[in-house]
Amino acid sequence: MSLSGWITIAAFFLCVIAMTRPLGGYLQRVLEGQAHFLGRIFGPLERGLYRVAGIRWEEEQSWMQYATGVVLFSAVSFVVVYALLRFQVLLPLNPAGLGPVAPDLAYNTSISFVTNTNWQSYGGETTMSHLSQMLALAVQNFASAAVGIAVAAAVIRGFARRGAATIGNVWTDLVRVTLYVLLPISVVVAVFFVWQGVPQTLHGSVEVTTLEGARQTIALGPVATQEAIKMLGTNGGGFFNTNSAHPFENPTALSNFVQVLCIFALGAALTNLFGRMVGREREGWAIFSAMALLFLIGVGVTYWAEAHANPAIAALGVDPTLGNMEGKETRFGIAASALFATVTTDASCGAVNAMHESFLPLGGMVPLVNMMLGEVIFGGVGSGLYGFLLFAVIAVFMAGLMVGRTPEYLGKKIEAREVKMTMLAVLCLPLAMLGFTAIGVVTGPGLSALSAGGPHGFTEALYAYSSAAANNGSAFGGLTANPFWNLTLGIGMVVGRFFVIIPVLAIAGAMAAKKVAPATSGTFPTDNGLFIALVGGVIVIVGGLTFLPALALGPIVEHLAMLRGTLF
Repeated sequence: MSLSGWITIAAFFLCVIAMTRPLGGYLQRVLEGQAHFLGRIFGPLERGLYRVAGIRWEEEQSWMQYATGVVLFSAVSFVVVYALLRFQVLLPLNPAGLGPVAPDLAYNTSISFVTNTNWQSYGGETTMSHLSQMLALAVQNFASAAVGIAVAAAVIRGFARRGAATIGNVWTDLVRVTLYVLLPISVVVAVFFVWQGVPQTLHGSVEVTTLEGARQTIALGPVATQEAIKMLGTNGGGFFNTNSAHPFENPTALSNFVQVLCIFALGAALTNLFGRMVGREREGWAIFSAMALLFLIGVGVTYWAEAHANPAIAALGVDPTLGNMEGKETRFGIAASALFATVTTDASCGAVNAMHESFLPLGGMVPLVNMMLGEVIFGGVGSGLYGFLLFAVIAVFMAGLMVGRTPEYLGKKIEAREVKMTMLAVLCLPLAMLGFTAIGVVTGPGLSALSAGGPHGFTEALYAYSSAAANNGSAFGGLTANPFWNLTLGIGMVVGRFFVIIPVLAIAGAMAAKKVAPATSGTFPTDNGLFIALVGGVIVIVGGLTFLPALALGPIVEHLAMLRGTLF
């Protein structure tokens, strides 16, 4: 560990804090239809889109109507993406002459991008045409991110409103988030990436002569535009196979710093939006503080673990003071790689600038645990906030049980219906993660895809299914997906997306209809340090009790074996 490494982490965290309130205020103005500077520019376009699509933007919807809209929008998106991938050989903007994407891979990729997972069982530059990259994948980067933010806004309205039957209009929210938030910020970020050296062209490739005199073909394409929304929308799917470790996706230390800032930007801002919309900003900062505490612990452990050398490599005479540089880019180093790995799995991004499989066992366990906890540490755009609120409901329910009072959150009683919906949403993730892992490590097609045996191979499988169900999309690195994995990972992505969204919208609908009870001396405050500690403890304890046995079979055993020098 070095002072410069800690300064990098501290500078990143301070920038996140500085962005949170301005972005939160802007999100509020956009989602509540208030005046803002882009409204004067794009307002006619917004109203035109409503007229063309037949959207009655002023009519609000119940939670069931809102959820139906989300599911239908995602289903149509899946069909469109699948068709584009299967027929890309017949479509234009295919300079490499790439053939149709295989049915199982097209199915997996379509679900992956529609659910904001962006798991990639393929190398982008050798599988997808430019049209597929832009019209199928990049469009879904915007659409899936907009869905997440729209659902979060609907959930916030549920907590903020009193005696209401509606939680917003899904089509209005999708249009406003895309038009006023995702598109303009992505344009600015894309221009910045081009300045840093990221390609943006419709040419397919360029041939160069290497220093050895050999000829090499270097893939090119519309990278910068996809890279911007890939990070801002916490999508994570890269244009190139090696993702943000590729110098054409992430060429400099500055571009790397901006990329991790983009991952956390909207997730952090949504905590402030929550506080503003419920009428008490302190509530939003309490959520931010709980998330920040868990983030700082995670990045500290990852940096500490990776700053130590791999004993097996050190035994070969490699300088141990360099730390564990295996699988990392020298232009980033250990601190920036540890920060990126922690941020991308705190959020549902999945982009990587280093190979997580090459991390030491404890360093690799932190990204895995982040996903197992449901990625509620700032999390994906929208999904991080509403996932965190599920744990907040559990925390106040436990607090109510301890003092013998009906649990309340923001003055609204938490009753049986809300608790049942919360447990349904929380328990579906470990069911998918652990259930599919158990199947994958005992069947022939599952085992054939793993590059290692023993604890490391088990961790490869556990990481993949955790990444799918958490809608993260990053891979441990050694798994070669086959039709079995494409099928089961796709099911895990659907479970992790919609088996959470539907219950959480049901909770929003129930909360919107409730009246607010006046605070009394016995009301549990949810904007102070006690609540921050309680909800943070609930997240860790629930995750620990659920996943500790699986972690014990994978990274923990591998770490103990490494200490004994018996497993490499």
